Amino acid sequence: MMLVRPPGVYRPQDDTDLLAEALTEVTLPPRARVLDVGTGTGALAVTAAAAGAAEVTALDVSRRALLAAWVNARVRRLPVTVHRGDVSCAPPQGPFDLVLANPPYVPWPGSRRRSPRWDAGSDGRAVIDPLCAAVPALLSDRGRFLLVQSSLSGVEATLAALAGAGLAASVVAGRLVPFGPVLRRRARYLEQRGLIAEGQREEELVVIRADRVRDAS
Repeated sequence: MMLVRPPGVYRPQDDTDLLAEALTEVTLPPRARVLDVGTGTGALAVTAAAAGAAEVTALDVSRRALLAAWVNARVRRLPVTVHRGDVSCAPPQGPFDLVLANPPYVPWPGSRRRSPRWDAGSDGRAVIDPLCAAVPALLSDRGRFLLVQSSLSGVEATLAALAGAGLAASVVAGRLVPFGPVLRRRARYLEQRGLIAEGQREEELVVIRADRVRDAS
């Protein structure tokens, strides 16, 4: 997919592709409302709209990202609106039938944070944890949440956080990928933290799906 991407906006990569594939497996209800958290170029927002969503909101804190998402949707004449904020501060008005998120998840000490596009604290969970806590309030009664993250940032911790927020969560897709430039530069740090084995230069990307727990009665 050819997308406008201004400098400083996250480039769609393997994690974007994996989440987009998981999205295509979801059956959207009629007149579905979709929220794309941390939209970047709007790649996932565009994919959701092209898949039949009636209304897609692209959410990001970056004005450059929102401009890119707006342009990329408009040239395709897709029903995407942009909203500046995040799920913890100035979230858009829900509820949504589907919430998508490809948040920053790369571990790196917060005091030496280099880029908001991927840095997420020493354990990689600085964005994931608040997102897991906030997303239930954004979902419709039958809404679902799709999140992509690295195995380096605690898959089990995400499943537990979503369960604690009242959602039924499971891993629905995964892919082993070689380290990109950012992780290659940080490999020594990751080894020192015990997040990877010595010499390891690949990570597993996973998509986690979470749904509201329905009362069987």
